[in-house]
Amino acid sequence: MTQPFERERKSFREIATDQRVILFAVLLLMGFVVTMLNSRFIKLNNIILIFQQISVVGTITMCMSLLMLGGEVDLSVGSIMVLSGCTMAVLIVGNGKGIEGGMAPWLAVVIGLLMGLLCGVLNGIITAKSKCPSLIITLGLSSVYYGVSLILTNGRVMSFKRAFDNINDMRFFGVVPLTLVIFLLLVVVMYFIVNRTKFGRRVVAIGGNAENARLCGIDVDLDKILTFAITGLYCGIGAIIYSSRLDSMSSGSGSGYETSALTGAIIGGVTFTGGKGSITGAFLGALFMGVLSNAMDVLAVQTYTQTVIKGVIIVAAIVISNLNNLRRK
Repeated sequence: MTQPFERERKSFREIATDQRVILFAVLLLMGFVVTMLNSRFIKLNNIILIFQQISVVGTITMCMSLLMLGGEVDLSVGSIMVLSGCTMAVLIVGNGKGIEGGMAPWLAVVIGLLMGLLCGVLNGIITAKSKCPSLIITLGLSSVYYGVSLILTNGRVMSFKRAFDNINDMRFFGVVPLTLVIFLLLVVVMYFIVNRTKFGRRVVAIGGNAENARLCGIDVDLDKILTFAITGLYCGIGAIIYSSRLDSMSSGSGSGYETSALTGAIIGGVTFTGGKGSITGAFLGALFMGVLSNAMDVLAVQTYTQTVIKGVIIVAAIVISNLNNLRRK
């Protein structure tokens, strides 16, 4: 009689063609090549810098992956992050027009996180109840959140006046930044949600076939709202990480984060169609983009050329993901 673990055991071919394994191998090869060209790349300070650079977009990639596993997409993640961050900044330092500021940073953080959560819930309710594509709904709401950020800040760059220095300056063992630890914890939490909870399994089932999931007794609308709510909360935490590193936030700070998050998730094997992919793959996808960007900086590749390369990678990732889906069908 075949044992359960024997049925789950993968063949060498399956392991070798696993997108996560391929991506990990590509990361190692890229690291080796760049190190041969410039030994500064492999130094501990630079490795930590890479993880710091991807901490915000990596956080958003995690929640974007959860949505994509459930068959949804959120194009307002950058705007939600900005609105959460601007809310914190205005409450702490004021905006010079009606809001004086002076609130304790910890309380401003709580309100900023609640703002992100509220935006996520709003996205989820409208998407679930209207039955409209989340791509369109969140694209429209992104403009709403962006406009509210402009109103709050009067279009100015908001300085936190070093209110988050304790977060930015804290180091574990004198080396590892607190922001990096927060990011890695968020990855672990998302992995646990997707792989070790009934909710995570329901999300994947909904992404695979929402109608079948509904017939099985799953409250599809509620679970969709919850995934968007988690996304909004993650965006709020991303705003804290961003603000602690740069000590500022503006209405334009979130530009491009939705594209980067989508790219990282797709490169990591999460599909647009839903129900397929993994959090570990999404993490590796975000790390790949970070390593690539850092490698081009270390090798002194021109900024304009970097933009072209990243654009090509985005298109290639989407095309390859779609071809893989067609091949499976």
